[in-house]
Amino acid sequence: MLALAVLTASALCGYGYYRLSKPAHPTLYAAPPAAAPAAATAAAAAPKIPERVPDLTLPGLDGAPHKLSEWRGRPLLVNFWATWCEPCRREIPLLKSLRSEHAAKRLQIVGIAIDYRDPVRKYVINSHMDYPILLGERGGFEAAEAFGMDTVLPFTVFADAEGRIVTLKVGELHRDEAELILDRIGQVDAGQLSLKAARDQIGDGIARLAALRPASAADAEQ
Repeated sequence: MLALAVLTASALCGYGYYRLSKPAHPTLYAAPPAAAPAAATAAAAAPKIPERVPDLTLPGLDGAPHKLSEWRGRPLLVNFWATWCEPCRREIPLLKSLRSEHAAKRLQIVGIAIDYRDPVRKYVINSHMDYPILLGERGGFEAAEAFGMDTVLPFTVFADAEGRIVTLKVGELHRDEAELILDRIGQVDAGQLSLKAARDQIGDGIARLAALRPASAADAEQ
């Protein structure tokens, strides 16, 4: 699970924690800046990710229960988000584009909103979100825990067509990261790459992209 630990450690800084002080009162907390050495941070932050996508059941916006196993047999991207989470909102146009661009590869994107039905429904309509949205209004925290995660948003799970979790990205997903991960998943599904090799390459690649991102942002501002 080295790739998972690398991704988690590299993305925790700057993103929000979502906790409930009461069952009906969500509160967003800012994560503290990363101060610990990278190795210590990775050891402390690495979640216990399951090998396969848990067969969770959550209600959709249509009110009907849906299982994640409905989409087994195709590469899967599961995005945990909320309407009040700024980096979550920034990801949505990318997720919509990925769904369209990778349609021939049968990529399935599913959003799990740790939020309430009415704001989610309104946001989905206004943002023209065209992929399935499941509601974690009651079971969202349990769903996150099933993936080995605490209440930090956003996070995105990538699985191959067999339902094996290839990697998990904590924090805002960027296009270069998504394309790297999806490319390796495609190779795994085609039998061209082992799962371990894919995880290793993804971990190394995401680390490189994360190291380059601040410099790229600075260059864009000049």
